[in-house]
Amino acid sequence: MENVIFFRNADITSGEGIVVYGLNMEIRPADLVYIVGKVGTGKTSIIRTIIAENPLAGGEGTVCGYNLAKLRKRDIPMLRRRLGVVFQDFQLLTDRTVEANLEFVLKSTGWKDREATDKRIQEVLEAVDMQTKAHKMPHQLSGGEQQRVAIARAILNDPEVIIADEPTGNLDADTAEGILQLLMQINRERGTAIVMVTHNRSIIERHPGRVFQTGNESCKEI
Repeated sequence: MENVIFFRNADITSGEGIVVYGLNMEIRPADLVYIVGKVGTGKTSIIRTIIAENPLAGGEGTVCGYNLAKLRKRDIPMLRRRLGVVFQDFQLLTDRTVEANLEFVLKSTGWKDREATDKRIQEVLEAVDMQTKAHKMPHQLSGGEQQRVAIARAILNDPEVIIADEPTGNLDADTAEGILQLLMQINRERGTAIVMVTHNRSIIERHPGRVFQTGNESCKEI
């Protein structure tokens, strides 16, 4: 199987300077990968490089077939359609309903057919057990419910990879475990690779996967 994410001798910048030198990473379909490390050691910078927010500072890097070293600005939206991103703080649009949040993403990624759009929204809401909340506003939902909507948003375009940056950081333990179970189900049943940044080692103990650790301006699989 081809790698969905590949780095060889890659230098990762935070925007202000290189924070990780010589990153080597291969992630294949259905892989579950964690990135761990202390604050400020480059975890989020790696994520931002994967989603083309930060440029590749050196070496080789490809994501979903796109060469990061040669990535044109106009190709970035096409790359991001093949990724799903889940943030710690949900990042839902607060001025519109759950359904309208999802519709906004589909329209911005080229969906035009109303019937197909409505059907896809219903499918992803059912997948995260939020089908009865379509007409709610984000402030009417609990933190766990908002994160389920964020995961629904992430899988709208059937991505090859879900990038999750501390997805349970703002949730209580029970709610967090429900979100993790949902992500693991997506990984297992859909074959979607998951790359998760976390500081919580107990997550890795409960849901084992490959682990990369940042520190001393490097990131290595352990």
